[in-house]
Amino acid sequence: MRRSGRREFLKSVGLGLVSVAFGGCGGSGVFGGRKLKRPNILFAIADDWSWPHASIAGDKVVKTPTFDKVARDGVLFTNAFVSSPSCTPSRGAILTGQWHWRLEEGANLFSTLDAKFKVYPDLLEEAGYHVGYTKKGWSPGNAKAAGRTRNPAGPRYGNFAKFLEARPQGKPFCYWFGSSDPHRGYKWQSGINSGMKLEDVKVPACLADSEVTRTDICDYYWEVQRFDRQVGEIIKQVEEMGELENTLVVITSDNGMPFPRCKCNLYDMGTHIPLAACWLGTVKGGRVVEDFVSLTDLAPTFLKAAGQKVPSEMTGRSFLNVLLSSKEGRVDSRRDKVFTGKERHVICRPDTGSYPIRAIRTREYLYIRNFKPERWAMGEPEVKKGYWPAVPYGDMDASPTKTYMMEHKEEPGVAKLFKLGFLKRPLEELYDLGKDPDELNNVAADPKYAKVKAKLWAGLKAELMATGDPRVVGGGDAFDKYPWR
Repeated sequence: MRRSGRREFLKSVGLGLVSVAFGGCGGSGVFGGRKLKRPNILFAIADDWSWPHASIAGDKVVKTPTFDKVARDGVLFTNAFVSSPSCTPSRGAILTGQWHWRLEEGANLFSTLDAKFKVYPDLLEEAGYHVGYTKKGWSPGNAKAAGRTRNPAGPRYGNFAKFLEARPQGKPFCYWFGSSDPHRGYKWQSGINSGMKLEDVKVPACLADSEVTRTDICDYYWEVQRFDRQVGEIIKQVEEMGELENTLVVITSDNGMPFPRCKCNLYDMGTHIPLAACWLGTVKGGRVVEDFVSLTDLAPTFLKAAGQKVPSEMTGRSFLNVLLSSKEGRVDSRRDKVFTGKERHVICRPDTGSYPIRAIRTREYLYIRNFKPERWAMGEPEVKKGYWPAVPYGDMDASPTKTYMMEHKEEPGVAKLFKLGFLKRPLEELYDLGKDPDELNNVAADPKYAKVKAKLWAGLKAELMATGDPRVVGGGDAFDKYPWR
């Protein structure tokens, strides 16, 4: 569902907050005069899944019945964004409830996460929760390199059943299901062989429309569907246990789809992700919420739901008030923007350099600051010794779509998109989302937008200063030198 059709999709808009009071470390909280039992927390995170690629969001090809049901039984968030469109920093930001630029080495892919950074699974474990994860937790990197004894997502279990076997009687659980879908590689034509039709695919405007691209997208959809099915199997187990009514279920993704100008970029196809949450016994279902949510907000939300204090260092803000409200549309007027950024993804530039970028996203605009515009945005165009992966433009996952665009970069219909997705970028980018919802026309140099641009940069800079981003307070070059774990 593109922004142009979102208004028609949304129901009536309301504005309001609901008063919530929770106790310290007890087994219940109080909401609207009712006592609430601490919920189980079931968190399912896909690997490289973009908004709006869910059937409930309007996609005509991919089928996501589990995500759709969670959204119908609870809340569908249409403006959810990651902190960083790269696996390790995104997951670190989720676990710590902090912007990734505050996590030192943890802001980079293949890094570590210092033990001094508190993570919500540890805090909930201390509060009496049984915690654990399956498949991909905090990753990739070396979790033990900076003082941790286990993955920040908790102890690892082979599957949900084994996690439940280890659960002490009477304890609520906090479980992280981290799928590797729809991360590449894909089995070629797995999508169309399952019955998907190429002509039904809506190709993102940033990609060259071709049979290759459409086939590649269908293969991506096939893995999205596998993730959805696996989450559904876990939810079914919770239901069969008789505990679904008091389980807070959250489904989302760590960053956008692995295609050119998507993953590893601060455009919406890289940072805007699906998010649905339900808590059957507590949260009113059937609501669509437009409020901006950062995935850094998940940790404080989980802690609040469990009746715990949110550590002061968490920059994320609980959206429990939004969940517990009966309103939809725009619920919390303070949620009118979100911030994103990226540091080093892979080693694809001289001297292990990163590509530092930060952005502010509002309803009307996307403003991006490229701190090192002299560097190649997606990595060097020629493979050099010591680079990983050993492919041109290494920050962009190898794919049939990428290859197609490189091979046809001089052709009409591809040339502009190749330039936008692969080549160097200016210091500032500004996109007027009302006129350019696909974010293809940079108006940063247009004098008509001078005041808007200045205001957005001031807002972005203020947040970066307030949260100690080394790229604005000093010491940012350290991100280029952290070891590759």
